[in-house]
Amino acid sequence: MSDTKTIDQPQSGRRRAYERLTPETAVLLLIDHQAGLVSGIRDLAPDEVRHNVVAFARAARVLGVPVVLTSTAPMMWGPTLPELTEALPGVDNIERSVVNAWDEPRVRDAVKRTGRQKLLIGGITTQVCLAFPVMSAVADGYDVYALLDASGTWSDLLRLTAIDQMRQAGVRITSGAAAFVEMLHDNASPIAGEFYAALDLPATRYILQITQGGKSA
Repeated sequence: MSDTKTIDQPQSGRRRAYERLTPETAVLLLIDHQAGLVSGIRDLAPDEVRHNVVAFARAARVLGVPVVLTSTAPMMWGPTLPELTEALPGVDNIERSVVNAWDEPRVRDAVKRTGRQKLLIGGITTQVCLAFPVMSAVADGYDVYALLDASGTWSDLLRLTAIDQMRQAGVRITSGAAAFVEMLHDNASPIAGEFYAALDLPATRYILQITQGGKSA
């Protein structure tokens, strides 16, 4: 076994090999980050989620990770966040009517065309727009990561029950902050400065202000 693999054992008791995330194996799927839905988030600060999802979209562009974007019923839930679409020039927003984004053939086909098997997903709400497609994608054979800091819902109870449901289905529960830094891999990379500027983590920004007088990594 290579040094990039460890053994992960979900609560269900199943064991599987873990392979480190890389920009060459990952695809980012962003589901229903729409103005109305974001405004209703209560388990995280809405502005935090807005910041995070845009940061992950920008970081994906720096790393060369493909992004699939989808929204549902904009007349009901509002438009996709304008700052998100601005961060993803040239990326089509797949509008759909079905609740589970994975039930939309255009979404599945867009992911399939990337040729990547490691699927990073953020969605609003956590218990529906994130949980339903991540469990469906696992059932279709993808290695799926649920990005909790790019998701949100109406209460802590809904968040906790969704996490339990996803974990039992074999979904990897993580954060975009961790997943994207894992894909950077090396702080000596020539794109590290551009990457951290795109990711714009508050803690990282503060540390750099102290250690480098505000200069990027």
